[in-house]
Amino acid sequence: MLKACFISLLRITGLLVAILGGIVLVLWWQFAMPGRSHGAELPPWTAGERELATRLAGHVQHIASAPHHVREAAALQQVSAYIEDTLKAQGHAVQIQPYQVDGVSVRNLEVVLPGSSKRAEALVIGAHYDSSPEGPGANDNGSGAAVLLELARTLKATPLPRTVRLVWFVNEESPYFQGPDMGSVRYAKQAASRSAERVIGMLSLETLGYYSDTPGSQHYAHQLMKLFYPSAGNYVAFVGNRQSRELLSDSVAAFRAAAAFPSQGLALPDTIPALAHLTDPLGYSDHWSFWQEGIPAIMVTDTAMMRYPHYHTPQDTPDKLDYLRLARVANGIQAVIVQLAGQSSDGH
Repeated sequence: MLKACFISLLRITGLLVAILGGIVLVLWWQFAMPGRSHGAELPPWTAGERELATRLAGHVQHIASAPHHVREAAALQQVSAYIEDTLKAQGHAVQIQPYQVDGVSVRNLEVVLPGSSKRAEALVIGAHYDSSPEGPGANDNGSGAAVLLELARTLKATPLPRTVRLVWFVNEESPYFQGPDMGSVRYAKQAASRSAERVIGMLSLETLGYYSDTPGSQHYAHQLMKLFYPSAGNYVAFVGNRQSRELLSDSVAAFRAAAAFPSQGLALPDTIPALAHLTDPLGYSDHWSFWQEGIPAIMVTDTAMMRYPHYHTPQDTPDKLDYLRLARVANGIQAVIVQLAGQSSDGH
């Protein structure tokens, strides 16, 4: 009898160990990312990073000195014109996707960098340039739109196997967010319908310019996440859904190989209602529109409202951004794009 009880206890213990091991394995798979995040202490800024920081600050100043959205149509059109003029000055041909919303003419802007050996495969890099109704939107999303302008400048002379499409989206903010008049929704539908080209992935550059080394400055959607991620908001995050995990993993690996800057990654299933409080924020940008078309897509972000105290307020002004850190992040994102577009970041 005692022997039978002992055997039964061993079986129960074994089962519990197996269940616990399975949970640990799932958590490891969910949160583990390739490579290692750079430590919080950053190497000195290079002369190139300082020059880039100055250019980024200039772009943000032009884009986000005042609210610019459909209800501030003149300001929105002025920002759109600045982006177009800047791209033309860089030597790009700018493609326009115009449409009407609430009696106002709005437009997405696009620059296409044709690929060589893999031209029929496209990588889309996007950022919205409209602000929320509450403020000028320097971080959300003047920072992303500015980084994209600098990527257009530097990638112009970088031949790549795959086609790269750089897109400035309109109408990401409320009341158009995740609706039919959201600029990226319009664009993603059009991109998915092209028969001669397949979009292999999309990166959304969203709210990228605020960093803090103060413990407790980073917040999370669930307390459990504090076990896996830093308490200081000094890193850039790569986030997406489970279907985009490979794209996310490749992006994190490329960024960590190229940039001396802290980084974190997270991919969660976005189809489980019980996890909605965790997964909904992962879709809070233009990459969501590409998920609806079955296209792998991720967001690159400073985590916005999880860190930035001026999110969607009148205080989201150009002076709040850390342009040196933004410059280093921008260079890291360029390395990611080069890698994903089919060429290693060292050019070989």
